[in-house]
Amino acid sequence: MRTRISLAILCLGMTFILQACGPKAFTKGGYDDPNRVILLDDKFNENDMQLISNQLVDSLTQFGKIQNATKSPVVMVGRVRNHTSEHIDVKSLTDKIRTALIKSGKFRFSDKEARDELAEEYEYESGKFVDKKTGKAPGKQIGVDYLITGDVASNVQEVGNDKVVYYKVTLNLNNLSTNIIEWSDDKEVRKRYRKQSIGY
Repeated sequence: MRTRISLAILCLGMTFILQACGPKAFTKGGYDDPNRVILLDDKFNENDMQLISNQLVDSLTQFGKIQNATKSPVVMVGRVRNHTSEHIDVKSLTDKIRTALIKSGKFRFSDKEARDELAEEYEYESGKFVDKKTGKAPGKQIGVDYLITGDVASNVQEVGNDKVVYYKVTLNLNNLSTNIIEWSDDKEVRKRYRKQSIGY
């Protein structure tokens, strides 16, 4: 009888250990403040994106030619190249910057990615299904004054248990008429990490 009880306890114990060592799912969660800095790993994250975009937006909105402009210039986001060794969602970064610049009231933006859809809609509205009085035709779009381009770079230094990760985002405001860079700025983020032994 004691042998059977001991065997049952052993089986229950092994089952518990196997369940504890198995894969775990994130089943419990809650909302968090997106402005609170959380560093779960050493990759480019939303905190880096927010810090860099806020600083670049402040710099561009305070640029003399923009502050003194009699009307809001029309801007388009061009190519921002990722020169790092990791995947960085550059589009999310430029979308965040564009949204903040529009909210400032100092810029108007032309959407490069919507060109094909606009051309398709012009073609549809010129057909028999749309009232000619309300249909929109090509040829009335506003030309772009400036093009935003830039680069994302990084550098990683690792010695012993210490690791330093550095990111730099550079943006340029190119005058479309003259190809002159009217404004340029870069913002940096440096993060330091230390390896810790994990006990079992």
